[in-house]
Amino acid sequence: MKTVAVIVQEGFAPFEFGLACEAFGLDRSDDGIEPFDFRILSPEPGVVQSNMGFSINVEHDLTFADEADLVVVTPIPREKWSSVDVRVADVVRRAADRGAWLLSVCSGSFVLAASGVLDGRRATTHWRYAAVMAAMYPSIDVDPDVLYVQSDRIITSAGTAAGLDACLHLLRQELGAEMANIIARRMVVPPQRDGGQAQFIASPLPVEASLSLAPVSDWMLQNLTAELTVDQLAARAHMSPRTFARRFKADFGATPAAWLARQRIIHAQRLLERSGFGLDRVATESGFGSAAVLRQNFARTLGITPTAYRTRFACTVEARGAITGAEQALEPTDRLAPVA
Repeated sequence: MKTVAVIVQEGFAPFEFGLACEAFGLDRSDDGIEPFDFRILSPEPGVVQSNMGFSINVEHDLTFADEADLVVVTPIPREKWSSVDVRVADVVRRAADRGAWLLSVCSGSFVLAASGVLDGRRATTHWRYAAVMAAMYPSIDVDPDVLYVQSDRIITSAGTAAGLDACLHLLRQELGAEMANIIARRMVVPPQRDGGQAQFIASPLPVEASLSLAPVSDWMLQNLTAELTVDQLAARAHMSPRTFARRFKADFGATPAAWLARQRIIHAQRLLERSGFGLDRVATESGFGSAAVLRQNFARTLGITPTAYRTRFACTVEARGAITGAEQALEPTDRLAPVA
């Protein structure tokens, strides 16, 4: 992925537009990340009004979108959901037809829906608008309980900050976990957030997070290879197992077991990218125990095998040197697959 086009229209949402600029528009050469050819487009170049009382000046029309590797669609006002600009819809269809990445943020998914590229696919949008999308487009399987959905090379994201999760998800696939983590650290956000929108619906946020769980989560990260149970973790937090499980999910958006499994996957990704360890060693170091269990979890979570992941994202001499012998003889199931 080398070129990125972000489409803005009248009434655009500044935050969602800004996070696309932050994720793909900054020059991070000093971190060893090659900058994208990043351009902001509009059907009508010139002054484009936001929904917050200010405007921006957009220099480019939609032409560049027909050659961009990624086309990002930002939200449009609700009153335009049923009358999407046909020029934008045409650009979206052409991008899908040629196999470019498409990413919508929040209600930008209504633009993708109107273009027809989501027909027969699973997708998401902000939970407040999910029922509206499902009613307007019954051929789309609208999931209101996730942060983002990837279907082939089309990614739809939920409200506001979930758009950043979707951007980092895409960057992780294109650049690898290590580079995506560098970008996330510069943004001062988690590189990967577990849980779905359900944690934000009709449920009051706690007054403050359970700070007593921070030492426990740190200890879990330092002991990924150990067999950790809720009873053990609860004892370290000086809580009952039931209270610990409830507080942990409230703070981290996932059960202790699901959160731990995700951290093990992230650690395995780093080892595959940077170390020369064989798959058995990677499995042991990341807490999966065996290469077979590592493959199973890796494929289920990322839609790709460890061998294919290393082939694509190895970023050190040691890691590239590990792609030898049996690991070079990729079976069909080892080849890169889209993340579900």
